Amino acid sequence: MVYDVARVRGLIPSLGDGWIHFDPQAGMQIPDAVSRTVSTAFRASASSASGRHVSSRRSAAVLESARAAVADLVGGDPAGVVLGADRAILLAWLAESLSTRLGLGTRIVLSRLDEEANVAPWLRVANRYGAQVKWAEVEIETCELPAWQFEDLIGTTTRLVALTAASPIVGSAPDVRAAADRAHEVGAVVVVDAIGAAPYAHIDIEELGADVVAVSAPAWGGPQVGALVFRDPGLLDRIPALSLNPFARGPERLEVGGHQFALLAGLTTSVDFLAGLDDAAVGSRRQKLETSISSLMHYQDGLFDHLMNSLRRLPQVMIIGKSPSRVPTLSFTVEGIPADKVASHLADRRIATISGGHGGSRLLDALGVNDEGGAVTIGLAPYTTRFEIDQLVKELTALG
Repeated sequence: MVYDVARVRGLIPSLGDGWIHFDPQAGMQIPDAVSRTVSTAFRASASSASGRHVSSRRSAAVLESARAAVADLVGGDPAGVVLGADRAILLAWLAESLSTRLGLGTRIVLSRLDEEANVAPWLRVANRYGAQVKWAEVEIETCELPAWQFEDLIGTTTRLVALTAASPIVGSAPDVRAAADRAHEVGAVVVVDAIGAAPYAHIDIEELGADVVAVSAPAWGGPQVGALVFRDPGLLDRIPALSLNPFARGPERLEVGGHQFALLAGLTTSVDFLAGLDDAAVGSRRQKLETSISSLMHYQDGLFDHLMNSLRRLPQVMIIGKSPSRVPTLSFTVEGIPADKVASHLADRRIATISGGHGGSRLLDALGVNDEGGAVTIGLAPYTTRFEIDQLVKELTALG
């Protein structure tokens, strides 16, 4: 099966702007189908899914379809899909709801590999209720998160484990299942942030062993919508509700405020776009996603090998980490040049990258990278080509 990157690029109009986009962590470029769906839905849906008007019924159908699309993406149940404006906001609401499990003598386990969205909310509730915080540390040389440490970190007083499925900074993909199995032995809840993994890898909430998975649609070219997926939808009715509706049930218990239904329609289309990356994919949407993402992974494996080999040939460039289990994302430094200047140099040549750890990174702080000028973060996308990698390497060579 051959991945047709030219066909994929033709579905994304913004790629005609003359820029090379190595900044998918800040949001992948949006397919035309997604933009058109959002525009149409703005004109056809109502601001509420309740009521008997035809536009309200359309909004209700959009909401139901969006839950089903996210469930297909992660192998979950639509009844366990919570939708909101942003996955960081949803994680903050989740932390507030689960805070009743914390108190003096309890423990939560966090990871240095995670983005702030899956760290800051848990630190706030831990500090508020006096829970002990334990950190899963990365190996400095590889940026791996060794699974052996969870045996000691997760004890009988542990109430929650928050972990990333893959780092959007260095690409390392930890063994989530090992941590989840240990956490479930002591009755702890496992929350996995999958923003760095989608759409680079198959996400299966059952295989991960996660109780809750967080995803963000901009990570795969969707609109600004986030989602939490509960492996057991019944858990939603067993935790404190934050909804303004005192009679809310299921996902609505964590959905504070109203939905933007046009964006939810775009969310569904963006998942359908992922499912159609391989035009030979057939079957249900979940089956198409498995086929298309497998095809994308095969294409990007070769592309990422070329990127890594090309960067390693540049003596002034140092790649941060070398985890064998990873997604096609990395951070690098250029000897003697701060990351912001490297990113500015590339931007002047119409190459978009990210500097400064994507809004700040505890990982880069822990590694001491930010003390030395920071790092430039880049990632592949479904539309990245070998030519674009060669252009990046050419411009980095000129810096030397």
